[in-house]
Parts: sequence; structure tokens; C-alpha cells
Amino acid sequence: MGEPTITETSLKAALTERLNAVHVEVTDMSGGCGQSFTSLIVSPQFAGQNSLKRHRAVNAALRDEIAAIHAWSAKCLTPEEWQRDKEKNGAAAEGPPLDGTVQGHVTGVDA
Repeated sequence: MGEPTITETSLKAALTERLNAVHVEVTDMSGGCGQSFTSLIVSPQFAGQNSLKRHRAVNAALRDEIAAIHAWSAKCLTPEEWQRDKEKNGAAAEGPPLDGTVQGHVTGVDA
């Protein structure tokens, strides 16, 4: 099996460009096979949008990529929300959500 075509780097670049994101973190939780990702996306485009609209915007921006992977999750914040969370929670506010993982990896997935 070759290198995965969808990577942390390619997703980060796509999100930054397509959503005018000011900060993007993408973590491959599948151990490098490119099938499960989680992300933190900070974009001024999310201002005034509820969580559902934010996630729909992300899913639309990554329609082709999401269709090719197994699992995708995103935490979507405005720059103001991200700054507030960082000040409130310190380092715990940084990074994508890792719920349901073991040290950032989905269990039962071989790399």
C-alpha cells in the first residue's frame, strides 16, 4: 500500500485556503494511514454561525477529501472564541479534540 493521498498537511492547506482560516491543526488519528482525522479550525468566517452551520461549511469545503476517508471530526472556532478558550483553559484549549482516542490514535487501527 502506498502513501496516503490525504494527509494532515494536505487537509491543513485545504482548510486554510478554502475557509480563510487563521489557524488550523489537523491530527491523523489512524496511525498514519490517512483514514481518520480530527481538527481544530479557527476562521473569521464562522462568526455569527451556530455549530451546525460551521460544520456544514467545513464539510462542504472538504467534500471530496471527506468522501475518501473513514472518520472526520472538527472543532470550529472564531479567532475570538479561540483566544478566549486559550486564556480560560491554557494549553488544554489548543489542539483538535481527541475524544474517543488513546493518546491521539483510534484504537484497533493498524498503521
